[in-house]
Amino acid sequence: MRRFLTIIGAIGAVAAAVVWWRRQREAPAPFSARLSWVLSLPQFEHARADVILDRLDLRPGMRVLDAGAGTGRLTIPAARRVAPNGEVVALDIQPEMLAKLEQRAAAEGVTNIRTVQAALGDGALEPESFDRALLVAVLGETPDQLAVLRDLHAALKPGGILSVSEGFPDPHYQRADHVRALAAVAGFRPWQEWRTRLGYTLHLVKEG
Repeated sequence: MRRFLTIIGAIGAVAAAVVWWRRQREAPAPFSARLSWVLSLPQFEHARADVILDRLDLRPGMRVLDAGAGTGRLTIPAARRVAPNGEVVALDIQPEMLAKLEQRAAAEGVTNIRTVQAALGDGALEPESFDRALLVAVLGETPDQLAVLRDLHAALKPGGILSVSEGFPDPHYQRADHVRALAAVAGFRPWQEWRTRLGYTLHLVKEG
């Protein structure tokens, strides 16, 4: 009986997860701040973050945008790489996420981060002011993806790089060919691409 109940419980959990995934897929929205603790789990905290940043060749003095920064999974290590004279701007639409990021940065002694509460695509970014930009599992959460990419293109310095990463099981996963096509319309040139069984990273360059 106990084994039977365990199996039923597992089936119920899987069914609930599938329902949640489909609802998220049908209604793109930012990752809930109430679930921000999930981003602090080991499998999220370390999975691919160092690899993504290594590929961007971040150096001291650079200015970096983390678009849709959440609780700072990439923001904080990126800030360490561009210190002491560089800066990371962490943009997120949810003040609760930014508050958690600021608390983490303060606890870890990272001081070269500036938070900005704004929606991607709203034109809130300074033009031609960033050497690098990060967009990790965020594009599918936005209602106007082309506006987002155009905003990021305008915010990068000539020769700047946008790093776009997507992966499963994110319900808002965006295909690489879709991202490349939109990026071309926004003015980017595809440069580099890395793939795994569950996702990919694209580097897009602003010509200049």
